[in-house]
Parts: sequence; structure tokens; C-alpha cells
Amino acid sequence: MLEPAAVHERLRDRFGDAVGAELVGRARTLGCRVEAARLIDVMRMLRDEPGLGFDCLSSLAGVDWPARQAIEVVYVLHSYHLGHWFAVRVETPRDDPRVPSLTGVWPAADWNEREVYDLLGVVFEGHPDLRRILMPEDWPGHPLRKDFVEPDEYHGIRTSRPSPLES
Repeated sequence: MLEPAAVHERLRDRFGDAVGAELVGRARTLGCRVEAARLIDVMRMLRDEPGLGFDCLSSLAGVDWPARQAIEVVYVLHSYHLGHWFAVRVETPRDDPRVPSLTGVWPAADWNEREVYDLLGVVFEGHPDLRRILMPEDWPGHPLRKDFVEPDEYHGIRTSRPSPLES
């Protein structure tokens, strides 16, 4: 089992400055940031390289950072046969968030990418079927953006109601 710091070091050796500094939590390395342009190459290395063998895309999520004018896509990888974990983060501009799709590396990315697209508006370039998965196709905006304001109505139906606890 490799420690995340060792995984990070191997990535830096191969990809140089396209791999950012270690992401540390509770005094240990958890992963790193990667430039979007090198994401697919980095992920293929993490999956295919002997001794790394990340065979599972365990989680894919998005985080809105309005103060930084960025949206971050977070990937958590796991190796079943080697038992180690690693997180990769990609930051993209909030006004035009685009990240390469990982469906060609891990088919499991399909619906996770659609969810992040639907709720945060990140376009996963090269995705085979990028469309909304939770919200209606004509829903205005992306509900997990921190500046999202829910419309009062959707097709003539009110979107909120008084709390039954306050009657």
C-alpha cells in the first residue's frame, strides 16, 4: 500500500508542474491538484502504472468557490487490490467551467459527471451523453451554485410552501 505522498511524488516526477502541491488534511497528504489539460494522462497513469493500480473511481463531486471564481471537481480513487486511496482535484473557471470527461478512463464517471453538470454547470468535454440527470432539462440555473436563487414557480407550480411547523 502506497501513502498518498508517494503517489504525489510519482505524479510530479512524470508530469512536473502540471501536478500541484500536495493537499494535506489532518497532517497527512490526501492528494493533489492537477491541471485540467493533463487530467486524462494523469488518471491513466494512476490507473495503469504498476504499483499504483487505482482501479476504482470511488467518488466524483464538484465544489463551488465563488470567492475564487472557480469550481473544483474532486475525484477520489481507490485501489482494491493494493488498498490505497488518492484524491485528485481540478479547478476550472466559474464563468465557463470545463473539464475533460473521464468516461474513457473509468466508465463509472458517466452518471457522476452528469450530476456535477446538472447541479453545478461543469461541462465535461467528450462526455458521450451530457445532459441533466436530476433536474428537468429546462430548469433555470444550477442548484448547487452558492449564488443560485430558486424560482418562485416552475411551469405554474410553486416551488416552496409554508412550513407545517409554523402554523
